[in-house]
Amino acid sequence: MIVATELKNNVAFLVDGKPCKVIKYEHQKIGRGSASVVVTFRNLESGRLETRTWVSSSKFDEIHTQKRMLQYLYKDTENAMFMDSDSFEQVEIPLAILGDDVLYMKEGEMAAILFWNDQALSAEIPPKVTLTVAETDPGVKGNSASNIYKQATLENGMNIKVPLFIKAGEAIRVDTRTGEYIERA
Repeated sequence: MIVATELKNNVAFLVDGKPCKVIKYEHQKIGRGSASVVVTFRNLESGRLETRTWVSSSKFDEIHTQKRMLQYLYKDTENAMFMDSDSFEQVEIPLAILGDDVLYMKEGEMAAILFWNDQALSAEIPPKVTLTVAETDPGVKGNSASNIYKQATLENGMNIKVPLFIKAGEAIRVDTRTGEYIERA
């Protein structure tokens, strides 16, 4: 058991039987009353962010998560398949858990998967990835006084907006948090 005042950043704990991880912690002491703790946390099962206030003496069950590096193999309509490089054990993770993160994974690349009690909770991907432009319209010269974008289809099937000078076959960097073009690779 841990006390609410020990809920610092990146500590994993149970709230209403659900695994959560602290994102932001704030200790408040106002006037004569008891201190309170305001915690912003991410539900590791659903991915939702929540903010709650507890009395500083509240107690929680601490959980121990582990991160395993797994190789991404492929995905089907419901699951993504990963393989442990050491034991060659295959792990099947539902796409609902991975969300949009699976779009940025390439076959054969390593991914850090967070587990709790042998249950996959989430995947950690880098904030920027390099992807190849599979298809885009040719750029038209002129009108370059302002930022003008055009549609492009990437190797993973995503459609994003890119500047006019990007051509098919070029590698670009994409922000995995927003899904937007960052720069040429």
